[in-house]
Amino acid sequence: METLQGRIRALEEEIAKPDFWTNPETKNPVIQELKRLKNQVGPYLQLQSQTVELKGLLEIVEESDHASVSHLEQEAAALTAAIDRLEFQKLLGNPEDPNGAILSINAGAGGTESCDWVSMLLRMYTRWSEKKGYELEMIDVLPGEEAGIKNVTLLIQGDFAYGYLKSETGVHRLVRISPFDANKRRHTSFASVEVIPEVEDDIKIEVKEQDIRVDVFRSSGKGGQGVNTTDSAVRITHLPTGIVVQCQNERSQLKNRATAMKVLKSRLYEKEMAQREEKLQKSYRQKQDIAWGSQIRSYVLHPYNMVKDHRTDQETGDASGVLDGDLDEFLQAYLRWQGEKTP
Repeated sequence: METLQGRIRALEEEIAKPDFWTNPETKNPVIQELKRLKNQVGPYLQLQSQTVELKGLLEIVEESDHASVSHLEQEAAALTAAIDRLEFQKLLGNPEDPNGAILSINAGAGGTESCDWVSMLLRMYTRWSEKKGYELEMIDVLPGEEAGIKNVTLLIQGDFAYGYLKSETGVHRLVRISPFDANKRRHTSFASVEVIPEVEDDIKIEVKEQDIRVDVFRSSGKGGQGVNTTDSAVRITHLPTGIVVQCQNERSQLKNRATAMKVLKSRLYEKEMAQREEKLQKSYRQKQDIAWGSQIRSYVLHPYNMVKDHRTDQETGDASGVLDGDLDEFLQAYLRWQGEKTP
């Protein structure tokens, strides 16, 4: 806390300088950092004050004063819950956790069923983002041949979007009565989710022109004014690593290239972090088949309703609620589970 408060004072001194507001490139990161730090420190100081006040009341209240004792018990319970929430926030302490997230969903074993499952997962993450007040941008999408989506990439921006969503990396399994089967048989579908942190502008990732190949092509998305009538979509291949990214969201080739470069830098940053922190980044390097036995979470809609995370054993019978974006209990359970594993 002393370190955080010292940093706040330093940032406030920086803002107080006469020339601070003349340089937008430096002022925005400083203001954002100050806001984030104050959001961290404020709740702690408030709980500290409430704790001191409650201790003082406990010293003067008589045990026979049942009404006052009952009120203090309620105050203590509320304070305990608030402290638990603050302790939970400490689990989001990795350097990348405050960043936005780049989330990709890919259909696995199951054909059209899995493509439809990707569409359901896309809706789930979209609804979750809306409930959090996060901004969501669809960077790239490839429709399925008959229905649904083969793969989709999203940029989700908001405080700690990556910190929360990093738990979603892995294979997601769906069990349901197929809407595409005339005999109404039960089907199992798989889709993989990958989440990497959005690279902040102040993180330097060098990408040399000679190390990339840029291809332009027409958008394969739904029609629109100029969207798929010109070669505006951009695919960038990073030759040294083989990483390929593409963007076809905008009509402008320049905008699509800028977005694709942003995703490429994020993937290169994630690759570098994976190499530096081997223990913490295992999930990004271990490649599993998007099929039976490798799932991190199962969503069962028949013969009963249940969603279960196979890492944390967190489960609920409200499958429709989860698919409507009520993901927090699973995200929080993962962070606690990861926190217990990390020394």
